[in-house]
Amino acid sequence: MDALATIVEEEVTQAGAFPLGFLFASVKNIGDTPAMVNGVLLPAGQAKGYPFTGKPYNSINYDPMNSTLQIMYTL
Repeated sequence: MDALATIVEEEVTQAGAFPLGFLFASVKNIGDTPAMVNGVLLPAGQAKGYPFTGKPYNSINYDPMNSTLQIMYTL
């Protein structure tokens, strides 16, 4: 049986985006300064998630802004 989903996990220090069509995502700011996720500040040490809803998500931007983000998403 072929895999139906692909999991991506990485630490990022550059701006990017969860890709169009992702099914689930989480992001944690593991740095010392606030970061920006989906246009909202994410304080250092905080995390947020985009749960599985049964439908794919639109692309969501993130910007570590001098911090480090640990991201995980499923396509």
